[in-house]
This record gives sequence, structure tokens and C-alpha cells, in this order.
Amino acid sequence: MKWMIYGANGYTGELIAREARKRGHQPVLAGRSAPKVESLGRELGLEARAFALDDTAALLRGLDGIALVLHCAGPFSATAKPMIDACIRAGVHYLDITGEIAVFEYAQAQSEAARKAGVVICPGVGFDVIPTDCVAAALKSALPDATHLALGFDSRSGFSPGTAKTSVEGLAQGGKVRRDGRIVQVPLAYSVRRIDFGDGEKLAMTIPWGDVSTAWYTTGIPNIEVYLPGSPSMIANARRANGFRWLIGLAPVQRFIKRRIEKTVKGPDEMLREKLPTHVWGEARNSRGTVRTARIKTSNGYSLTITGSLAVVEHLLQNEKPGGTYTPSRLVDAELVTRLPGSGAISIE
Repeated sequence: MKWMIYGANGYTGELIAREARKRGHQPVLAGRSAPKVESLGRELGLEARAFALDDTAALLRGLDGIALVLHCAGPFSATAKPMIDACIRAGVHYLDITGEIAVFEYAQAQSEAARKAGVVICPGVGFDVIPTDCVAAALKSALPDATHLALGFDSRSGFSPGTAKTSVEGLAQGGKVRRDGRIVQVPLAYSVRRIDFGDGEKLAMTIPWGDVSTAWYTTGIPNIEVYLPGSPSMIANARRANGFRWLIGLAPVQRFIKRRIEKTVKGPDEMLREKLPTHVWGEARNSRGTVRTARIKTSNGYSLTITGSLAVVEHLLQNEKPGGTYTPSRLVDAELVTRLPGSGAISIE
């Protein structure tokens, strides 16, 4: 079965392509820049294709003969929709490594079309959102009548250029939580609390992470928040930013910041990734006040994205699945994260 990595010349896409080649896979490498994907293709001895996502005819030609796409070209707010639409039309399974709430919601809205086409859609098969999705599923099993779910992670690795661009977009859009089954907008750093993610108690704030969308489809728990540790000054700055989000959201400002990111931001190298594990935490609560807490230590977020995305690719290549939209734990299983290199077991108290 022939499969493709689109965005293979980006920071994370290239890391995934190199690991896939080491494992004996022969993915087609693709992206918008012919010189970059062709150069990587020559180096790795892999087929390369160049096509843009804003040309539907070229996109469909680019997918010819492909059974599965692992989409790694962000920001996914701009790239996911055309690729998802083309994959459904072409009968190609779609995976990506997004963490963007809007992308998850769009993917879920296409579930019926995907079912009819026999296409699997599963966004978020990287650090966004495999670990937190598996923790959410484990907590749902531990407390089936939970009404509230909080998730979070403590990761100190730097940003890749794509992640940095996505964060700039997210800053302009403000915070998000799920209340009574609906995603609602809230201020940045809307809720602040102290949390022991697994490496000591830390001050943490809510962030608009992908699980605000995905954990609902995994668990059905109607109230969901996601937390990230932050210093008092970081939290204060996030709250101050609420007053000028409108400015950050202006198209010229977004373009300026993203150009700066392209010139200045580089993802963490292998040595740094190996030194920085991630602690993932979750807490479920029911209407009687019963609380269950889950924790797991995993590899660095970028390292987990490499091994996690390939684990899902391999699972889908080896297993027939009905068409439709999935979350990672529902496509594979809730133990997926525990089988990835650098991960321990999910402990529940």
C-alpha cells in the first residue's frame, strides 16, 4: 500500500520521513516546494512529488495511487481542509499532526462523507493529541460517570516553525474550553490552578489545546479544560494579551510575525529532544465529587510525534477500519501512548 508524507520538507515532516525510511517504509515525499522535497527524496531514495493545496486538480493528481496521507504541513488552519476534502474525494485515508481545535471540528463534520467514501480521517496523531487523548480515555474507563475533565502536560522543548506559527494564530483567537458539550471562547489564561503534572506541583493556566475538541468525541464528558504550566509573569502576560488580541489577529501583523518566525525559529535538535521528557496529567470528576487523577511520562513532544504518527500509519496499513472520523485512542486503542518509546504506563489514582 503506497502512502505519502505531505509537508515532508518541514521540520517535523522530515524527521518522520527519516524515521520511516529507517524502518523500511517507502513513503512518497510531497510538498509545495519541488526543490526541497526532491532533494530529500534523492537523499533518502524515495519518490518525491510537488504540488500545492490551492489547486484542486493538481492536488488530486498528486494523490494518484496513494492509499494514505500523513499530512504534516502547517499551519493546519490553512492546509487541512483542502487535503481532507481531496482525500475523501480520492478515497485516501487522512492522518495529520495538528493540535488545532478548528481542524478537529472540521474533520468531525466530515465523518459521514468519510464513512460513505470508506475513508478514515484521524487528525492529531502526534503529541497533539495522542498522550492526552489516551489519558482521557483511561479516565473515562476509571470514572464512567465523569462530568468534568481536565487535561494538561508539562513540556519544556522549544517550538518548531510550524508550531510557533500555529501558536500565534491561537493567541489571536483567545482561549477555549468545553462547557455542557459546547466549545466556548474564554479569555487567555481563563482559569489558573496548581497542578502536579508528575514533576512537582506547578502553577498552570488553561490553553486552547486540541483536546477541548477531541476529548469530547473520545469520552462524551461535557466539560473539558486543558492546562499548561506557566510562571506568574507568563500568566500575567497572557492575561494582558487579552486586551490587544484584535491587533495580533490583523492579517498584516500575522504575516509579519510569521515571516519573523521563518527566519529565526528552529526546532529542537535530537540531543535536546532526548533530554526533555514530557509529563502528561488528567483529572476526571463526577457530580458526587469523586475524583480520579491520571499521569504518564512520555518522550519529548516532537520525538513522540515521530513515533506516534508512524505507529498510527502502521496500524492503519495493517488493519481494515470502517470509514469515518476518529480520535487516536478510538482508531487504535487507549494504550497506544504506553507502547511508544520513552513512555511509561498510565497511572490512575
